[in-house]
Amino acid sequence: MSFLGKVLLWLHIGFAIFAIGPLTAVTSAVPRYIRTRDLGVLRYLRRSTRLFGVLTLGVFITGLILGGSKLGAPYLSASMTLFVVAAVLMVFIERDEGAAIRALSSESTEDDARVQIGRIAAMGGIAAVIWLVILFLMVFFDPTP
Repeated sequence: MSFLGKVLLWLHIGFAIFAIGPLTAVTSAVPRYIRTRDLGVLRYLRRSTRLFGVLTLGVFITGLILGGSKLGAPYLSASMTLFVVAAVLMVFIERDEGAAIRALSSESTEDDARVQIGRIAAMGGIAAVIWLVILFLMVFFDPTP
């Protein structure tokens, strides 16, 4: 592997560690703070979801560059598809975080954001499993012969 290839691999792994890991942790913490109605922490977690969500694009972009001519390999196609699905789930999670913040900020006591708790927990769990499946594909289906 060339020096540039090693740098790209380093960036790819770094983005995965410092973006996907915290994103998973943030999304798993959100339901707890909806239950406690802590709006300050919820706003912070929503900003964190956005930030780490955007940073995960670094994983995807460096992975595309690293894949090069092997992007047609089934395990890379599956990984890219799963990544897009997880990214879409993150968009929905961020949307539901906003809805929960609006519901908890309103004067009305009718909406206590319980619907968002379930959706965020479910989508966050599915996204975490997707990240693990992608990791499995990357480790056990090495592109080098």
